Amino acid sequence: MTKKLAQDGSCPVATTLSLLNSQWKILIMRELLIHSSERYSELQRNVVGISQKMLTQSLHEMTVDGIVQRQVFPEVPPHVEYSLTSLGQSMDPILKAIHSWGNQYLASHPEKNKTNGQPETNFAQKQP
Repeated sequence: MTKKLAQDGSCPVATTLSLLNSQWKILIMRELLIHSSERYSELQRNVVGISQKMLTQSLHEMTVDGIVQRQVFPEVPPHVEYSLTSLGQSMDPILKAIHSWGNQYLASHPEKNKTNGQPETNFAQKQP
C-alpha cells in the first residue's frame, strides 16, 4: 500500500509542489529568472499559451505565497511590474536542474521533442 504525500506542511516535497501546482507558475518563474522584472503584458506574450485568467490567478497566488512581488509605479497610465522575491530567486538552481533533465530526456527521446512555441531557455544569459 502506498502512502499519499502529506498536504499539511509536514512533507517538504508536497509543500513545494503545492506552491508550484501548475506548469504556468514554473514558466512564469522561468521568465522572471531570465528577465529580472516584467510587466503583465510581457509575461502574457512570453509565456506562450497562458490565458489572461490563468496569468492573473497565478501571479496573485505567487504574490500571496511570497514568490513574486508586484510593484506599482504611481503614474498614469498605471505601470505594474512583477519580479521574483529572494524566495522565488532561490528556485533558480531547481529550474536549471529541470532544464538540464529535460534536455537529456529529449535527447534520448527525440519523438517527444515537439516545438510548442515556448522559447529555448538559456539561464546563463539573464537579461535585465
